[in-house]
Amino acid sequence: MNILAIDTATEACSVALQHNGTRITRFEICPQQHSQRLLPMVDEVLKEANITLNDLDLLAFGRGPGSFTGVRIATGMIQGLALGTGLKVAGVSTLEAMAVETAAKINDESALIAVASDARMDEVYFAVYSHTPDGVNRIIDEQVCPPEVALEQLDSMDQEVSKKIVTAGTGWTAYEKLSEWRANKCGESHEDVSLPNAEYMLSLASKAQETGDVFDAVNVEPVYLRDKVTWKKLPGR
Repeated sequence: MNILAIDTATEACSVALQHNGTRITRFEICPQQHSQRLLPMVDEVLKEANITLNDLDLLAFGRGPGSFTGVRIATGMIQGLALGTGLKVAGVSTLEAMAVETAAKINDESALIAVASDARMDEVYFAVYSHTPDGVNRIIDEQVCPPEVALEQLDSMDQEVSKKIVTAGTGWTAYEKLSEWRANKCGESHEDVSLPNAEYMLSLASKAQETGDVFDAVNVEPVYLRDKVTWKKLPGR
């Protein structure tokens, strides 16, 4: 399939194109510049492949969880592209995309992958995945929670206690309790994947197409996991 995927859910901005069996990607760390960089990056990958949006079969985007503003940027952009082309859209979990990237970078297929992304407000976006022959499988559901709650769930997986746990996401360095747990339980065996990358959303989008989990532009929805925004009042305001 010919698929274009975009993601702006974190400080990273990424675009990935799968076309005729090849992949063309862009990935930048550009906080607060996503709205300026995203369309030029889309144009770049399409021009490199010498195709237009009308040559695509499917669009995909990082549906969250992530920053409210970042997730909204990707949602609005993908809706605009879909409305202009009539293409279906697959919403891809940013946590699952990080798990897929981590799985691709480790050799131990029996390892569990614990993704914890910094959600601010002393919380993380958290989920745990296992390997499957065709990707990853979520075994602890996506949630936003304090680091302590994430660790309680990891420590309660008695049946998986003998398996190596590999970590991904910014949460493991953002919070001391997570960092200490990783140092004690994972040692040097973990593989760091800190931010979601649209390249690793392509396979998930393809699976969504196969299962019919794709939508028209008007039905595209982001995933926030919580209903309040982090903000600080400016002095004198």
